[in-house]
Amino acid sequence: MTLSHSSSGSVHGRPSGARRQSRAGLAFVAAYVILLIAFGILPTGYAVYFAFTDAGGTFTGFGNFITTAQDFRFMDAVGHVALYLLFWLVSLVVFVVSLALLLHRLASGTLSRSLRFFFYVPGALAGAASVLVWLFMLDPTVSPVSSLLGLLGFHTFGEVIAPGNLPLLFTVIAFWTGAGGWIVVIYGALNNIPSDVMEAARIDGAGAWQTAWHVQIPMLRKWIVYMVILAFAGGAQLFVEPQLLSLASVGVAGRDYSLNQLTYDFAFQMNNVNGAAAVSVELLVVSVSAAAVFVARSGFFDAD
Repeated sequence: MTLSHSSSGSVHGRPSGARRQSRAGLAFVAAYVILLIAFGILPTGYAVYFAFTDAGGTFTGFGNFITTAQDFRFMDAVGHVALYLLFWLVSLVVFVVSLALLLHRLASGTLSRSLRFFFYVPGALAGAASVLVWLFMLDPTVSPVSSLLGLLGFHTFGEVIAPGNLPLLFTVIAFWTGAGGWIVVIYGALNNIPSDVMEAARIDGAGAWQTAWHVQIPMLRKWIVYMVILAFAGGAQLFVEPQLLSLASVGVAGRDYSLNQLTYDFAFQMNNVNGAAAVSVELLVVSVSAAAVFVARSGFFDAD
């Protein structure tokens, strides 16, 4: 009877340990789904509703999208964000992958661990705090690198933050803040490449450059695509950097430099919440479309 009872617990049903794990998994997933609905899906649906209606709740079709697109600041903001994204994504892919490969060549020594920690530390700063640090660094009158700024021809804060310099400045700030975490992620992905694959490359006579280009980078493709997707979505929402820079420069940088700044201006300066929602929905559509293209072209979900 005892054998029959124990057998029924494992044959006719899952073991108690498996059931506990299943319940724990469901609890974690349920918590995520609740948060996703509360802070993701519902706000998105609310924004879509505002984007296609007027202040009285009347359906307006694409009227809000047309109105915001005709604003004299809209195309300038699109150009600013597009140029920033170009600089940001190219620098992120090139330097993050290169630095991760260099760290991997150092194996797991003290120098490698110290450098990984050094790269990661700036990411611990919030976006606003990071910008404040850079405001200090970019002011030639107080910056510890004022001599370098002088060699580059910058003698005043206004010269440093001239509109033509802003895409590069925002790229430097974003890279300093966000690249360290990605370097650690890519470094971890490199450690997951099977040792027999690396050994086969060495036996075939591949050098460091050939191994990186023909073996490691192709096997990192999905991680790089994942990084680009998240970096694109975050970069398209550029706001904190130009907003704080605008306040610090008393408007020299412009309070409508990015699309998110323009959205803020529509909502809180012009009392046009519907127009702000329309621009937000456009940013969402562009980010999702870009992610879909990256995923489809890279075979992101294909089994290796």
